[in-house]
Amino acid sequence: MVTPVPGPHAVRATRVRHLGPHWYSAVMGTAALAGAGAALPARVRPPQPVLATVWTLSLVLLIALLAARALHWTHHRDQARAHLLDPATAPFYGCLSMALLAVGGAALTAGHGLLGTGTAVALDAVLFTAGTAVGLAAAVAVPYLMVVRHRIEPGQVTPVWLLPLVAPMVSAALGPALVPHLPPGQPRETLLLGCFALFGLSLLATLLMLPLILARLLVVGPLPLALTPALFLVLGPLGQSTTATGAVADLAPGVVPEPYVHGLAVFAVLYGVPVMGFALLWLAFAAAQVVRAWRRGMGFSLTWWAFTFPVGTCVTGAASLARHTGLTAYAVLAGALYVLLLAAWTAAASGTVRGLLSGRLPAAPPPAPAEPRPVRVRTRSGAVR
Repeated sequence: MVTPVPGPHAVRATRVRHLGPHWYSAVMGTAALAGAGAALPARVRPPQPVLATVWTLSLVLLIALLAARALHWTHHRDQARAHLLDPATAPFYGCLSMALLAVGGAALTAGHGLLGTGTAVALDAVLFTAGTAVGLAAAVAVPYLMVVRHRIEPGQVTPVWLLPLVAPMVSAALGPALVPHLPPGQPRETLLLGCFALFGLSLLATLLMLPLILARLLVVGPLPLALTPALFLVLGPLGQSTTATGAVADLAPGVVPEPYVHGLAVFAVLYGVPVMGFALLWLAFAAAQVVRAWRRGMGFSLTWWAFTFPVGTCVTGAASLARHTGLTAYAVLAGALYVLLLAAWTAAASGTVRGLLSGRLPAAPPPAPAEPRPVRVRTRSGAVR
């Protein structure tokens, strides 16, 4: 019997079987490198052509991944459904939203010189609308599945659970940039206050989730080595919320009534300063955990992209505080964090390229960490504990 040789289309379809939604993190990290660079103070900002090149790369990656994921859903629906029912993979559907939003937002800042203002605004409007809709759907659907379909043990809690909850915060941070391009009056105020509402939605949901993550670390212990970079995901809602409050305050004059303009400017500082302080504390804590994991043999995996986008949000958050406070310290902090972002992006991108060229990628997403079995010790009295 002659075995039929699969055609080129079938081979391409097979290659994307394990192309899960976590791959959108590469788009997020690349777009963050462009968008965060454009947000830096002028004296430390990378050249505009460099930022435009990085943004173009993020757009190309987004288009390629959307096409590959469409192929995945067409030919591997069983795998796609399995991703939704896997508590370790389902939260990554928030990455699709943030990839769309990040590329759209960076189009206005890093890509406008290449596209022109009109095209950049149109592209951002489309991606912002799609990304916000996907983000709101993920923020509802993923927790719903976690409650009614997933079977989760305490040891399976990871910072990845934050991904669908942070997506609306990205909309809150990037949406205000579209306000000046809307007709004056109700349209502008609706979008601006809508972004502020998304800020509250994401913030309160994140505050409910963070205690679970910290409790898991304290009670169960460190994350598995491959998942340790996911600790950086906690920086996402911290830096992005600081960015969001600053962006809303920047666009408030002439859009909302005067008393609220001053209040939003004050809130941006009173909220952003302490939150950025906690972000730096968590950055040190997460970095220490990564060093520990590296010494124990942590190798490259796609979780390394968790080093990029969350740090990028801290760059834009620090840059926002630099504008609102006038403090040089925040400008220096934004520049230092951008250097860290650049190093993280270089490490993640080079590891991904090597994995693709060697054929190790795309690989199946990592399974949810299993809760370690309790240790039972018999004491001298004979009691078991």
